[in-house]
Amino acid sequence: MNPSMAITEAPGLLTADGLTGLIFLVMMATTIIGGIIACCAKRLVRAVAGLIVCFIGVATLYYFLNSPFVAMMQMLIYVGAVCIAIAFAIMLAAPEESQKTGPSGPLSGPLGFITAGIVTFGLLVLASRTKFTVFPKVSNGTVKELGIQFLTSYSMVFELISIVLLVAIIGALVIARAGRSK
Repeated sequence: MNPSMAITEAPGLLTADGLTGLIFLVMMATTIIGGIIACCAKRLVRAVAGLIVCFIGVATLYYFLNSPFVAMMQMLIYVGAVCIAIAFAIMLAAPEESQKTGPSGPLSGPLGFITAGIVTFGLLVLASRTKFTVFPKVSNGTVKELGIQFLTSYSMVFELISIVLLVAIIGALVIARAGRSK
């Protein structure tokens, strides 16, 4: 039999590729479940917990894309800073006096589920018909290489991001100075 004509089998579950695929699927499910909890929770604290779970899942996706530095920054910035800041804002805010009583839009309820089902089905069909190619690894993704790229090729983007963060901090200070009364 010609070796080039040999049929390759899918990796078993107990191989390295099989376990990697299983972990990837579990983390994808974790990301989706965290997003659903964040969107559908009635209490804000539970919504923030769902957002944290979703962000942790996104960080693992970055890790699977061979970018451990971006995965760590996802954990530090979004989970460690943004979600904690949202939790503090919830704790410092006055309690809500009125509760939401029911569906409020045309896409809530059965029409929303039908729309979500159609979109999900379309994405599944698209994913099953798409031929995904594996690109070669361009670099090893070290922090040193990333820093060199930020300060040479992408210096303008790096500076613009710092300006956006500065404006956000100033805006937060202006809002905080006004206090709860406004």
